[in-house]
Formats: sequence, C-alpha cells, structure tokens
Amino acid sequence: MMPLSKIITRLIMGLLYLVSGAYHLVDPSFYMKIMPPYLPWHWELVIISGIAEMALGVLVMIPRTSRLGAWGLIALLIAIFPANLHMALHPEQFSTIPPMALYGRLPMQVALIAWAYVYTRRT
Repeated sequence: MMPLSKIITRLIMGLLYLVSGAYHLVDPSFYMKIMPPYLPWHWELVIISGIAEMALGVLVMIPRTSRLGAWGLIALLIAIFPANLHMALHPEQFSTIPPMALYGRLPMQVALIAWAYVYTRRT
C-alpha cells in the first residue's frame, strides 16, 4: 500500500497539471509567446499541450492509471523543454520575467521529471 504522503503528493501533482493545462486553454497567448520560432503550429501545439497536461494530470491522480500518467508527464516535460530553453536564451522577449527565473525553469523541469518518475514505479 502506498504511504499517505505519497498519495497526497500525487494528487497535488495531478491538480497542478490539471490547472496548468486549463490555463493553456483560458489564456493561450502567454504560451504562444514562449514557443520557439522553429516550431510550426504554435496555437495548435499550445492547445494540444494544455489538453495533454489536463488528461495526464487526471491519469496520475487515479491509482490504476497513475503510472501511465506519470510516464506521460515525463514525455510531456521533455517535449516542452525547448520552450523553456527558448525563454532562457531570449530573456529580452520576456522583459516582465527576471532572467534568473527564466534560467530557473530549466532545473525545475528536471525536478518535475524526477517528481513524476516517483510514480512510475510499482508500489
């Protein structure tokens, strides 16, 4: 049986992705700005990534599908890494965000991947 603390942190993780994904649909303009110019279909990718975040957030909260959801979140975090890297390399395009915060997003991606990885293991 999974410890209560691990259940709670898994639910928190799922809710964070659910809210973050919903925000992609509520205000896609922010996410459109961080899309690297070499990627096509910015609006479509923002919407798809938002829907994926919400779906994976739900999957990770359900015990039976949490492993699948965690692996999906890892894949998603890797897929969106170029957007975070683009932000860090072009701080002039994001003048309202301190450059250190832009660089801080990169190791945060690694931490989020590690957090999701915790739930890929069988209990």
